[in-house]
Amino acid sequence: MTARLTIEELAALMKKGAGLTVDPAAMADRPDAGFDEWGLDSLGLLGIVGELENRQGRPLPADADRCRSPREFLDLVNGSLPAGS
Repeated sequence: MTARLTIEELAALMKKGAGLTVDPAAMADRPDAGFDEWGLDSLGLLGIVGELENRQGRPLPADADRCRSPREFLDLVNGSLPAGS
């Protein structure tokens, strides 16, 4: 994972964690579309949060699993990373 979570990495996590194939370019064109429009439910998002917490070795913000869209999730996750990460 790069220092900041990208749309491409989020799409890969959606594939790995929820079995969803999402075109990163399409998600980048519609970042405010709800996760439900991409086929991701709350359990799938919880799996993505867990994967990221394992990779980073620290918890994400408590409300990360309640984000409604890719933009909201990326903003929250990237805003919680320590400076210089």
